Amino acid sequence: MQNANAKKFRSELKDYMDAAVTEPVRINRRDGQSFIIMSEELYDGFRNEILSLQRRLLGMSEVIDGKTTSMVRGEDRTARFKKK
Repeated sequence: MQNANAKKFRSELKDYMDAAVTEPVRINRRDGQSFIIMSEELYDGFRNEILSLQRRLLGMSEVIDGKTTSMVRGEDRTARFKKK
């Protein structure tokens, strides 16, 4: 990950935006705050991965809490999604 201070980031904005296409760029302020700039594609990838992990965690908690039903061999697993 590349690092830059705010002044250098402003003066070389185009270069940092080009770099952010392949990897996130950290911008540091004098007061200690940090910001990350990244491509929208990379951001969407991170976001989708987080959503996927959240769904898996929810599914695992349902298994642990006993909120699941047993499946019978040969049963149509998609029946619950079909309109009645």
